[in-house]
Amino acid sequence: MEVRIHSIADSGGVRVFELRPVGDAQLPPYEAGAHIDVTLGNGLMRQYSLCCREPGSEVYRIAVKREPQSRGGSAWLHDEAKVGMTLQIGSPRNAFALVPQADIHLLFAGGIGITPILSMAYALQRRGQPFQLYYFVRDAASAAFATELQNGEVLAGLDPEQTKASIRMHLASHPAAGTHVYVCGPAPFMQTVAAEAANFVVHQESFGAPPISADGDMPFMLALHRSGRQVQVAAGRTALACLQEAGVELDCSCEVGVCGTCRTAVLEGTPHHFDSVLSDEERQANNCFMPCVSRALTPVLVLDL
Repeated sequence: MEVRIHSIADSGGVRVFELRPVGDAQLPPYEAGAHIDVTLGNGLMRQYSLCCREPGSEVYRIAVKREPQSRGGSAWLHDEAKVGMTLQIGSPRNAFALVPQADIHLLFAGGIGITPILSMAYALQRRGQPFQLYYFVRDAASAAFATELQNGEVLAGLDPEQTKASIRMHLASHPAAGTHVYVCGPAPFMQTVAAEAANFVVHQESFGAPPISADGDMPFMLALHRSGRQVQVAAGRTALACLQEAGVELDCSCEVGVCGTCRTAVLEGTPHHFDSVLSDEERQANNCFMPCVSRALTPVLVLDL
């Protein structure tokens, strides 16, 4: 679907874009926590959470932090995107939805992880459901959307131990039964919340895959069942990159294991999963993997390619 950049604003070190449909088209409806694929002017496709005050058919809002090690997505949006430009977007997808009923929803956001959490806060406010929002940032100037927060507390400048203590204190104020915890942000922050909330029901949205361990970065072979070809994956290289260099066409998008676009069927062998998409049950089945980040525990993976 084609949309036009209607406005660009800055908030807490992130750039906020309002996108409106071109012509008489209407934007698809979505629920809080959803994200969209955005095809940028440089040809890259990236995923961004929707953070509108209220879902509607006329405007989507996304917020983009400029990443120091940008692979071209955030850099293009910060340096090249202008009001009036058109972009292609996909329909909203949601793997981070609010549960319909809970005694209270506890929302934990770290940095740019505020984007899906903010839309949840707005949704819960509209429904009249109880919630608390805890927003952890490097410093007060980094708190995007600080003026919009409802039932929210900004916690700025805490070191890791202070962050852990704060999370533990806020969780201790609520019984595990009937309380749902939602967390989005950098991987260490999310791991801390998940560990402290081990007795709660925790819902997570990640912006990146967990780091690959040193013993997981071993070379392996991909055997392509349908074509009969073999593709070697060296240490330090991704299976996706090696397949692409060999001329194998695979749909891909995020390239960091969070969108699931490159999901590929595994017929034989055991994948070493490093994505943030598959459930524990799907990982244990060992019948698919994300070649953009995942590797192999066996010398050979036979793929349905």
